[in-house]
Amino acid sequence: MKCIIITIVLLLAGNMLPAQVMVEGIPRDTSFTVYSTYIKESKKRPYIRIVKPHLPDNVIAREGIVYSQPTADRSLHVNLYRPDDDKKYPALLMIHGGGWSSGDLSQEIPMAQQIASQGYVTVPVEYRLSPEALYPAAVHDLKTALRWMRANAERYGIDTTRIAVSGCSAGGQLATLVGVTNGQLSYEGVNREYPNHSSEVQAVINIDGISDFTTKESLDGVVEAISKNKVSASVKWLGGTYEEKKELWMEASPVYWVTGKSAPICFINSSIPRFHGGRDEIIDKLSGYNISTEMHSLPDTPHPFWLFEPWFEPTVKYMTDYLNKIFK
Repeated sequence: MKCIIITIVLLLAGNMLPAQVMVEGIPRDTSFTVYSTYIKESKKRPYIRIVKPHLPDNVIAREGIVYSQPTADRSLHVNLYRPDDDKKYPALLMIHGGGWSSGDLSQEIPMAQQIASQGYVTVPVEYRLSPEALYPAAVHDLKTALRWMRANAERYGIDTTRIAVSGCSAGGQLATLVGVTNGQLSYEGVNREYPNHSSEVQAVINIDGISDFTTKESLDGVVEAISKNKVSASVKWLGGTYEEKKELWMEASPVYWVTGKSAPICFINSSIPRFHGGRDEIIDKLSGYNISTEMHSLPDTPHPFWLFEPWFEPTVKYMTDYLNKIFK
């Protein structure tokens, strides 16, 4: 039986970071959960309902698969869902949100199960978060997961010419960065696993994730957090403020790295503008390379809308319609 040790961690100028614990020697931030988010959002919208996992009859699950060992004592995992047959299908790597510090792959499972039923191999992924490792560790993990998918394509029935990546909130930023940096070796990491396989993707779905950390609105948010004796999620993940780490803030902003090899992107957005930072600029840059984009906005929605009905079903439909357009 695995031992879980929980400790309270004092951090950053005597302030407390939310709900940080140690699980099997790994620091975890447990502040972002579906239930806590529901409690918060249901005060304004009492009609919302948490979406729970439901495995369709035609879908099989493979869960807890190790895809990477970034250090000797650390393993990273994926779940995998696919139609219950022997055919090859396009694949979708799915990245959870949580401010680069919290959340886990279970939050992607309901969407993954339903999209798999439409003829896809869906892969919710674990990656290292800021309490454990700062940027760019998460990017390296996700690029590794894509190479793992290609290395294991025969085993899991993946069409290696049709692989997409999606992400929610912080996961949307990561998905976009992964997709725009196709072919850019500096984002792959030094000690690459599965080095003979590509991490390139053919499509991106960004669900309310920012594309530019350096917008005025983003930087104002950092100042506001400091005024309240808090540390913003971006400062925690990037290891310093914009003034201290300007190059990293730009390096992590997808808007600066669009090339002719970048993947097409579908944006699915809430009604809260601050989560759309850099979106319009990245659309303009992609258009300059004749790379297609698509954008959908759900009116009167909170930021984590994809976790709840009545928005879960239309979000899944936008995603599957887009994947069908790109791949089928």
